[in-house]
Amino acid sequence: MMDDHDSDDYDDNGSEYENVPDQIQEFILNLRKSIVDRNVYEIQALYENNFNKLTEMYYKSEPWPSENAVRMIIDSNDKDDFIFLILYKDLYFRHYYSLDAEVPTEIRLKSFFNYCELFNYILSKNTEPLELPNQWLWDIIDEFIYQFQSFTAFKAKAAELSPEDKENINKPNVWNVHAVLNVLYSLVDKSNINQQLREFNNGRDPDLVAGEYGRLIFYKMLGYFSLIGLLRLHCMLGDYYLAIKVLENIDLNRQQLQSMAISRVLACQVTTFYYVGFAYMMMRRYSDAIRTFSNILVYMQRTKPIYNYRTFQMEMIEKQTDRIYRLLAICLALHPQRIDESIMNQVEEKMHDSFIKLRSGDIKEFKNIKIFLEEVEQQQKLLEIRSLLKFYTTMTIEKLASIIEIPAEELNRYLLCFKHKMQNYSSSSKQLDEFQSGSDVDFYIDKDMIHIADTKVAPRYGDYFLRQIYRFDELNRVVSSIVV
Repeated sequence: MMDDHDSDDYDDNGSEYENVPDQIQEFILNLRKSIVDRNVYEIQALYENNFNKLTEMYYKSEPWPSENAVRMIIDSNDKDDFIFLILYKDLYFRHYYSLDAEVPTEIRLKSFFNYCELFNYILSKNTEPLELPNQWLWDIIDEFIYQFQSFTAFKAKAAELSPEDKENINKPNVWNVHAVLNVLYSLVDKSNINQQLREFNNGRDPDLVAGEYGRLIFYKMLGYFSLIGLLRLHCMLGDYYLAIKVLENIDLNRQQLQSMAISRVLACQVTTFYYVGFAYMMMRRYSDAIRTFSNILVYMQRTKPIYNYRTFQMEMIEKQTDRIYRLLAICLALHPQRIDESIMNQVEEKMHDSFIKLRSGDIKEFKNIKIFLEEVEQQQKLLEIRSLLKFYTTMTIEKLASIIEIPAEELNRYLLCFKHKMQNYSSSSKQLDEFQSGSDVDFYIDKDMIHIADTKVAPRYGDYFLRQIYRFDELNRVVSSIVV
């Protein structure tokens, strides 16, 4: 668990309190009251609607009132308002990070210590449980990891910092990766979320293993969101196997998110599928990555009319969705296969010229994702071989080598490489360690002759209509849960 720290008072010039608009003062008093009363519906309205509207009106390009000003507004007693002030500062710092200006070192440190106080309070055995809406709980975890990532990038530019800033950012426990991991794993343990998910998957009552805290929605949701946070953090650290491993009890194919009422936090769903797909892609499990990206994009298409007016984060979600389309295009370029027609149309529409270049192995198009350059350079010749094989049923190695203008021995190596690259682990297989090929072209070599088989299967319309009926049924369930 993170070290506790007494946060310093913010500088107060004596006039800040007097300059706080009446609407802002009313919002702060109402937020405090709703948190004390544990009125989740009122907190949600204030958090998702009022806070953002007031930010747009008064604080679009400057920070919200400081802690000192807020203390004066609520006539604070430190003991009684300890947790309210921590939650208010969570909003304050998150808004500060959203401003275009560079975040000062002092703000980064104070935000970190505010998280220390918040998580120490949540993980303590002697505190009363909080009541917060799911969206705020997700944003706490999401922003916590974002600020860690931002601090890491900030620290990398240490040469440009003042001596005082260098000393501050090099303190042992400030935004330390071990501290961040420790918080997330502690929240997972306290909520017993993995045990609950296993019971849920087996058709049993999760409450039987939830424990004292896990039965509370507050801890259950924080535990679940912490699993997604660990997925994201392990991807950032480059441990893609562990990133997938932490979600071993979450069955995304069973729409578990909806069953556990997490579908209302759309940002969580998009983040989950984005990082799962990214981890698969980095592990060269292209078929799994394509399936994962396609699933969330289909879901987004079906539910966008519902969420478009419900969430204040649509701009961020749409940006992440665009990144998913780009990653999907890369995966399809490296590992072509059939996907949902509507999604394929969107890929071609959004990235028409770029997608053509990606499929042709244009190195320049891959330079935006430098980590893939080595993989693409290995596959550049394979893309040319694949396109030629599609035109033949049989072909001699000598003939193909002459067309590509390379020696026959070198072509043999490329053909073996083609076979290797097209084989991927597939989580859809009953055998978890079974290799499967997702290529639209397959072949075998008999002496000096290449025998090519087109693996493209004619569409099965019955299956298509069954899938659409299933998706329509899922959409109805989502609408019903939102209306209720």
